[in-house]
Amino acid sequence: MTITAPRGIIIAAPRSGAGKTTVTLGLLRALARRGMRVQPFKCGPDYIDLAFHTVAARRTSFNLDGWAMSAAQLQGLVSAVTADADIAVVEGVMGLFDGAPQPGRAGRGSAADIAALLGWPVLLVLDVSGQTETAAAIALGCAKFRADVQIAGVILNRVASERHRALIDPGFKTIGLDVLGALARNETLTLPERHLGLVQAQEITAIESHLDNLADQISRSVDLDALLARARIGHSREQAGDAGFGIRPPGQRIALASDAAFSFSYPHLLRHWRAAGADIVPFSPLNDDAPDAAADAVWLPGGYPELHAGRLAAAQAFLAGLRAMAARGVPIHGECGGYMTLGAGLEDAKGTRHGMAGLLGLETSFVSRRLHLGYRHATLLADCSLGVKGASVHGHEFHYATILSEADDPLIACRDASGRAIAERGSRRGSVTGSFLHVLSGEAA
Repeated sequence: MTITAPRGIIIAAPRSGAGKTTVTLGLLRALARRGMRVQPFKCGPDYIDLAFHTVAARRTSFNLDGWAMSAAQLQGLVSAVTADADIAVVEGVMGLFDGAPQPGRAGRGSAADIAALLGWPVLLVLDVSGQTETAAAIALGCAKFRADVQIAGVILNRVASERHRALIDPGFKTIGLDVLGALARNETLTLPERHLGLVQAQEITAIESHLDNLADQISRSVDLDALLARARIGHSREQAGDAGFGIRPPGQRIALASDAAFSFSYPHLLRHWRAAGADIVPFSPLNDDAPDAAADAVWLPGGYPELHAGRLAAAQAFLAGLRAMAARGVPIHGECGGYMTLGAGLEDAKGTRHGMAGLLGLETSFVSRRLHLGYRHATLLADCSLGVKGASVHGHEFHYATILSEADDPLIACRDASGRAIAERGSRRGSVTGSFLHVLSGEAA
């Protein structure tokens, strides 16, 4: 049976910081207010933008990662979650053609790769601060760079005045590329940020009014009808069922830490686990909830435990519940922030050490921040919640913690996107495992 993706469009830019997220969120909310069923996606491994997308569109957003996911996985996910959607809106990652380094090729995992695979055109967001006709030259370069990527039009961002706009327009008339809208320079449209990116959606008390303001600006400044007319039906393909993501459910009943300290769960994996028959039971360590004692697996995703270290150290029911389950041999896995929480101690940015669960010997510190960033390919050194010994997993590392000590057996042998061996090793002790990887997909041994 041949299936076809719905109409879709990809919001991309020549560089990071040009306004992709602002335009995407405003567009999602504006279309949702029209009564459209809008399916949001995010290119790459980002987890913070997903939560904003979900609130804006009132529909769960999913990652489309061309580095960590196969074409079959990407197409299968898109087909499944857009089955009842009117349109798909994808926010790109970095610059349109920017991807991870790969031996023998220019890049992989870019927004352009997703556009080419799915057949959806690109709406280019241009930060025109300090530019006039040069903006058209940049857009023309993007339009000509790859024959399999179509630029459907542009939105100008941070336009200083009507006179500024008038100086920009002639260049686009020369190259024959339509300007579908222009957003004035307005700092109130910008979301607050911290060291891993935007502050989380759940932390902004006025998130709904902010999104409505963005939607108002987009509705006034962008020709939405013209934009919708440029969205295209995606490439058709032979239906092959749900390709899955190679990370089996770690248990039949999974206790999932879920709050402001542990919010970096990938929706596609949770969806995959539920489809495989697993029950997922959320709990809040910050509220001192113990994981469900009836669970046969515990999963602590990443997040910001360093911002809540004092509360976590004082959460006795939570910590005692973890320790009791570990004593019974229940598999417990932590990713990044979850990994640090399973460790012995976490030193915050002020130098205060907070005792953690003590189920692993890991000691971490935020006193001297050092960025660890990039895609990771890891081989499992033992059976664990991620799979069996010898299996491969694909993930992403993004944190500023310094490892003071890792006292347990290593969990993974790790390489970066270019194939170079790196120091990330994770830890395992009994049924408890963890690493700094946010795992996106896996492969059988």
